[in-house]
Amino acid sequence: MNFFKRAKTRFILHRHPIEQAVWHAVTENLDILQGLSAVEKAHLRELSTLFLQEKTIIGVNLSITDNMRVTLAVHACLPVLHLGLSLLSGWSDLLIYPSAFHVARDEKDADGIVHHQDRILSGEAWSRDPVILSWEDIEWDIKEGHHGHSVIIHEIAHKLDMLNGSCNGMPPLHVAMSIPDWTLILSAAYQQLEQSLMKQRPTTVNPYAASSPAEFFAVFSEYFFTAPQVIHMHFADVYQQLQLYYRQDPLNRRQSDM
Repeated sequence: MNFFKRAKTRFILHRHPIEQAVWHAVTENLDILQGLSAVEKAHLRELSTLFLQEKTIIGVNLSITDNMRVTLAVHACLPVLHLGLSLLSGWSDLLIYPSAFHVARDEKDADGIVHHQDRILSGEAWSRDPVILSWEDIEWDIKEGHHGHSVIIHEIAHKLDMLNGSCNGMPPLHVAMSIPDWTLILSAAYQQLEQSLMKQRPTTVNPYAASSPAEFFAVFSEYFFTAPQVIHMHFADVYQQLQLYYRQDPLNRRQSDM
């Protein structure tokens, strides 16, 4: 980080801090932060402060409070806690709907055939700019706690995935990580999930993960941060790859906090 960037960062942290009362109200009982050290929480607060200065949060028929803004920032910044906020650059807007929103569009598949899509979504991330979220679903995710769902983390995972130019389930990996290992391990788990669904067997994770490699990465990222024990127990190799990528170990830090 050069001198001018450091100076700007210090200025923002000094002039636009998240109020202590708001930070405490949002994070005090947030299950997803369980086990974070005091240093990590302080760093997350800094990242959240910078995130709120970089992003524009727009309520669609919804008034956005300070608590809501901080809630969004905390969940968005947790995945990049040890990666850096620069991975969330290149886009600026978050659109927040009161509840799930309707999407209707035509999309062309690999064979050039146009399909009309008409869906109700709780979240969506576009390759060019906005992240769109349902506040009702965010509140439900927080209330339910350790259940494998976080619409914010899901869409942030898509944004990270898109950094390599396409949303294909493989974000740009760190230099020390093995691309063949990532591909082999996640592909095997993806196929295992597909086979379970084909044979109508119950799955331990949201079956939406089998929709595509991109959704597999996003759904498993949700579980990694909100229900890490599920991934570790049933997909240990995938957990290890996500641990290497995110540079975090949510399962062990939660167990050490008990």
